[in-house]
Amino acid sequence: MFDVLIIGGGVSGMSCALVLGSAKNKSFVSDKKIGIFSHQKSSSLQDALFNNAYGIAPGKLGSELLSESIEHLNEVYPHITQIENEKVLRIEGEAPNFVITTNKNSYKTKAVVVGIGSANTFAIEGLMQYVIPHQKALPEKQRIQLQNNDHKVAEGIYVIGTLAGWRSQLAIAAGSGAAVATDILTLWNNGTQTHAHDSTR
Repeated sequence: MFDVLIIGGGVSGMSCALVLGSAKNKSFVSDKKIGIFSHQKSSSLQDALFNNAYGIAPGKLGSELLSESIEHLNEVYPHITQIENEKVLRIEGEAPNFVITTNKNSYKTKAVVVGIGSANTFAIEGLMQYVIPHQKALPEKQRIQLQNNDHKVAEGIYVIGTLAGWRSQLAIAAGSGAAVATDILTLWNNGTQTHAHDSTR
């Protein structure tokens, strides 16, 4: 049983995983099992070039960021389970007892974070009733989002990045994933507001 499973290895999903991973020394996180479906093939970063993203050197390729983020998460936060080369097909159940079925396996989790982009090819059974037209994309692009209130789709189900209705900017997607990570940390901390910072002090 995972405490949280993140679906998507793009900007928002990896950002969420990194913040959750960095909180590992907090007492209310030390016993939590965190996983991420790190599938990146359909990420919009595959063809991206960055000159305008805070903290990223100009000329950085999105494809490089994708591979580096996998390595970063694995090296710095190896306690997070990375599930590679599996496509999520279905989510069943309700909080805190979800079953996620992929093309290869099934997994139990108490919470789900969905961050796989806003393409209208979205087809995860169990979430289709939440699909609406994207509110901040051009209609002709036929983008979709999941209906949500401050990233929360339903009890135990969160959505991040462009699929949450945000515009397609790296900084926005990263912030969205980080925001949900801190929401989850706050939940694990019995509702006391929290975040995860490293410090040189």
